Amino acid sequence: MKGSITNLLKAWLLFAPNFITTVACYGSTTLPVDQATSHNEKILYYRNPMGLPDISSVPKKDTMGMDYIPVYEEESKGQGGTVKISPDKVQKLGVVVESAQLRFLSRDIQAFGRIHVDEGRIKAIAPKFEGWIEKLHIQAEGQEIRPGDPLIDVYSPNLIVAQRQYWAARDAENAMKGDSSVKELVAASLQRLLNLGLTAQQLKDLQQDRTISRTQTYYASFGGVVLEKLATLGMRFNAGDTLYKIADLSKVWILAEVFEQDISLVQKGQEVKINVPAYPKIKFQGKIDLIYPQVNRETRTTKVRVTLDNSRDLLKSDMYITLILQAPLASSKVLTVPSSAILDNGFTQSLLIERREGLFEPRIVEIGNQSDAYVEIIKGVKEGEKVVIKANFLIDAESNLKAALSAFKNEKNTATLKENQP
Repeated sequence: MKGSITNLLKAWLLFAPNFITTVACYGSTTLPVDQATSHNEKILYYRNPMGLPDISSVPKKDTMGMDYIPVYEEESKGQGGTVKISPDKVQKLGVVVESAQLRFLSRDIQAFGRIHVDEGRIKAIAPKFEGWIEKLHIQAEGQEIRPGDPLIDVYSPNLIVAQRQYWAARDAENAMKGDSSVKELVAASLQRLLNLGLTAQQLKDLQQDRTISRTQTYYASFGGVVLEKLATLGMRFNAGDTLYKIADLSKVWILAEVFEQDISLVQKGQEVKINVPAYPKIKFQGKIDLIYPQVNRETRTTKVRVTLDNSRDLLKSDMYITLILQAPLASSKVLTVPSSAILDNGFTQSLLIERREGLFEPRIVEIGNQSDAYVEIIKGVKEGEKVVIKANFLIDAESNLKAALSAFKNEKNTATLKENQP
């Protein structure tokens, strides 16, 4: 008898906090005596409403005036492992159930990154001749230029020599009319000037006016925004030296870092949503066009690239972004329940099945992939079974109390009933 009392006290200390929390939040689970006696099922005994180790064969009240709770035959025989709660308390607890269903499971993956200039749209202004800069038409980085805009005025002995060679060929053509080789020489001289970077209009002016200019204006053959300005007034440059770097920003790159554990869910061509803090009301969309082959050693992330339209010129280089992609977790539909249905104690996962109104069965399950809202059930639940998705931890608390009492219930009940018999 002493051992039973010791076990009882241990069980109470272990499970009482859960039960007291439940009672404090939602009131007593006590049923009125007249309601208990009118119940269709047979009453075996009455237990203390506060979970104390005291039962009675007849209705009674505790020291606080609370009715003892009837325990029915169905609860102790043929319903092992279930929790029975009155409809009033189910409503008071706010219990919500939902059926286990087959659905496609996916998970949102977030990656953070920045906006970069499309490297394929960066071009260099690098003259094909040697010279000196005598005037700068583009003075600063960030300036927007269009095809045909003047960039620099240069003095170049190479250009002067090439112009003189052209007029020498023209003079020879006039002297030897009908000689095809001389005509080819004139055409080659014009082509050389064109290859050196003179425009068609500059060649036309040269053909009409024999005057050879000391300086020539060098024009942009493409448009964009100046990323780098290396040219300075008076500087000497060699053929092939970069004077400006110009980028077309009508399209930009999004480079985002995906964590190593998520990279298996990312595929080339996947559609993504992009949030830019600078424009919270604008939603940008694109597709992954490159997954980089390296993992960063320090951050354990892999870069992914999205090419984004920037025709409205809203996106600026180095702006922060958040990339969101919806990654499928399975190729076909799987059995799922809401994530809130799972009770996880760190060792096992379980949930509560509604057998019928007011009767709940705790059941251990095996879970698989998890999305933001649903969990895949591999084993333990059938399609269509109703699971508790709200207030399930409160029902579980009462289930734990019942499990604690079950270890000594039979022995204690028998002894108490014998003592109370007349």
